[in-house]
Amino acid sequence: MESVERFIWEYFVRPMYTREGYNPYNTLVYALVLGFAIIYTYKWIIRPLKIRVDERLFYAVTPMVIFGSTVRALVDGGILKPHPLILTPGIFFTAFILIVPAIFADSKLKTYPKITIGWGSLLALYVNYLLIINAKSWMPYELTVFYTIVFLLPILGYYRFKPFEKIYLFPVFAHIFDIGSTIVAIHYYGYREVHWLENILVQKFGAFIYYPWIVFILVVVYYGLRYLVPDEEERRFWYLAVYVLGLGPAIRDPAQMILQIVS
Repeated sequence: MESVERFIWEYFVRPMYTREGYNPYNTLVYALVLGFAIIYTYKWIIRPLKIRVDERLFYAVTPMVIFGSTVRALVDGGILKPHPLILTPGIFFTAFILIVPAIFADSKLKTYPKITIGWGSLLALYVNYLLIINAKSWMPYELTVFYTIVFLLPILGYYRFKPFEKIYLFPVFAHIFDIGSTIVAIHYYGYREVHWLENILVQKFGAFIYYPWIVFILVVVYYGLRYLVPDEEERRFWYLAVYVLGLGPAIRDPAQMILQIVS
C-alpha cells in the first residue's frame, strides 16, 4: 500500500505542485480520463439536454475556459495559493463542475446559451481583473499575438480551398494561439516545456518545431475523428474537446508570463 501511495505522489500529486510537468504515467491516465469524460459528457449531458454541438456551444464554454486558465496562471504567479482543485488537471474538473449547472439551467429555462455565457463571463472577468492589477509586463501577450497571426495566416489561406469542416477552425485557432504562446515562453523567456514528448522535440530541434508538430497532430486528429466518429454531432463534441485543450494553455501561458516577467 505504501508503494502505491508513493507512486501516486511521485507521478501524479507532486508534479501538480512542482510543475515538473507530465510523465508517461500521468499522461496515459489523464488521456484515458479525458476520453471517457468526453464520451460520457456527450451521452449523459449534451444529448439528453438536446443541446446542438455548433458554434454556440463553442462560444458558451469559452468564458469558463478563460476563467480556469487564468486561475491556473494566478497560482503560478503567486497570486492564489496552490490547491489541487485549481492546479492541472484539477482545474478542468472545477471548471466542469461550475459550468454544468449553468448548461442545465439554460436548457430547462430555454435560454441557452445566455446563462452559460453570462456565468462564465462573470467568473472570467473577476480573475482577469486580478490578472490585470498584478501584471508586470504585457510584452509576452504582444509577442504571442504576433506569432499567432503569423502562423494563422497560412492556414486561413489554405482554408479557402475548404479542406476541413468550418467548425474545426475553432480548435485550429486555439492550438495556433497555444503554439504562439509556447514559442514565446520557451524561445524568449527560457521556460521549459512540461509535456514529456514535446520537451524531447524542443530539446532536439528548438521551440519552433511546435508549428509543424502541432499542425501535423491537428491534421491526424481531424481525419482520425472523421473516420472513427461517424456521428456528426458526437464528432463535433470531440472537436470541442480539442478546442478546450488548446485554448486552456493558450490563455494560461501568456497570462503566467505577464505575472512573472518584469519589463
